[in-house]
Amino acid sequence: PSRVEHPAGGYKKLFETVEELSSPVTAHVTGRIPTWLRGSLLRCGPGLFEVGAEPFYHLFDGQALLHKFDFKEGHVTYHRRFVRTDAYVRAMTEKRIVITEFGTYAYPDPCKNIFSRFFSYFKGVEVTDNALVNVYPVGEDYYACTETNFITKINPDTLETVKQVDLCKYVSVNGATAHPHVENDGTVYNIGNCFGKNFALAYNIIRIPPLQADKEDPINKSEVVVQFPCSDRFKPSSLHSFGLTSNYIVFVETPVKINLFKFLSSWSLWGANYMDCFESNETMGVWLHVAEKKKGRLLNIKYRTSAFNLFHHINTYEDNGFLIVDLCTWKGFEFVYNYLYLANLRANWEEVKRQAEKAPQPEARRYVLPLHLDKPEVIFSGPRHAFEFPQINYKKYGGKLYTYTYGLGLNHFVPDRLCKLNVKTKETWVWQGGDSYPSEPIFVSHPDALEEDDGVVLSIVINPGAGPKPAFLLILNAKDMSEVARAEVEVNIPVTFHGLFKRA
Repeated sequence: PSRVEHPAGGYKKLFETVEELSSPVTAHVTGRIPTWLRGSLLRCGPGLFEVGAEPFYHLFDGQALLHKFDFKEGHVTYHRRFVRTDAYVRAMTEKRIVITEFGTYAYPDPCKNIFSRFFSYFKGVEVTDNALVNVYPVGEDYYACTETNFITKINPDTLETVKQVDLCKYVSVNGATAHPHVENDGTVYNIGNCFGKNFALAYNIIRIPPLQADKEDPINKSEVVVQFPCSDRFKPSSLHSFGLTSNYIVFVETPVKINLFKFLSSWSLWGANYMDCFESNETMGVWLHVAEKKKGRLLNIKYRTSAFNLFHHINTYEDNGFLIVDLCTWKGFEFVYNYLYLANLRANWEEVKRQAEKAPQPEARRYVLPLHLDKPEVIFSGPRHAFEFPQINYKKYGGKLYTYTYGLGLNHFVPDRLCKLNVKTKETWVWQGGDSYPSEPIFVSHPDALEEDDGVVLSIVINPGAGPKPAFLLILNAKDMSEVARAEVEVNIPVTFHGLFKRA
């Protein structure tokens, strides 16, 4: 549990518009940056929370801002640029919100007459490409992404936007998650929903091979490896991540559903957005589906458990004929995103707490398949305190037996601490500052590591009451979560969701 209360409301700075930087700025370092730490921390999140007088309403609506902390010989620089998506460029050009986002409807151009506005409703869905959630590598390239069919190629050195890529042109998916698995040889696995046979919905696992000798873009060689059926013909579940081991793929189907009829019709209704198309199935609970990865074949066993929301898998691994599936769950069938409107998150602390107490409650859980357990093992639980945005020593332990995970501690949805959790003993280590708001912890292994937790943890922290340097990059010793160094900058840094460390 958190030891800090937040009456001053400094967390509101996480949701403030900032400007991009024309060039990198030098960070002020206290402590000593490990000499072996060379490369770039790349992160994605919203940086523009309104266009002119028009506000965005939901946490996942602000326009994508790409952040980079560069480490070189003990020095640190910070740079950021907006991703030049269609949504951003058109908003800047027309000085209004042009493309409907997750929780914000884009009204038609008021300058057009009533007839052209009427016909624009029936042109079909204009899906957002606002790539604000994560960054991942494909071959030698890097892509910023959200959860739609559009991913955006970026230059990881200059942060310039290179081009938009529509995954629908390469493989049969209507969208793809922001949490693909990247294997050590560069193979990328992801999941998205699609129309299957007889117009029934299904979920496709797609595979993008590593870069080959011919240097052709690996996305051209994308393929579907297995298809999971949908429990409801016209209502796919919301999905954000999945589990992968060397032999198995685990897909967790939750009761948070997208009503396709609402989705297709809502675009002709005044004021509708993506959030209006979600609904909960109060009776289905949760289904866990398993497929054999190499054979592309579904196991004929399905596992069912009580209802929860799921955004992030911690890890999945095989152990003596069982699959161990570690998840960050939110108990219940109501959609957690209902509580992530910016008005809720920017409220005073007592109101933030009041709303969070009504929301589904968080619990890090371990499911053991195919053992039939009365209930999952709880590996972390605190009253309205979440262990979320989990990271592990992924390169060595992704899909394998592991001991440690690092997470962002959410206190009534406010990120106010970093945690390390031993998933075997349930021991925890915590880093926490006063009026300080960290982001997802990224584990970076020491190049000569002998143990799983040999390395550092990196997190961007905002500290709004701290005078001229309101944000810093924090470096912790991954073994005991003690501070090694920090690199402070003289600008505010808004909330970031996910990212990666790119070694030099």
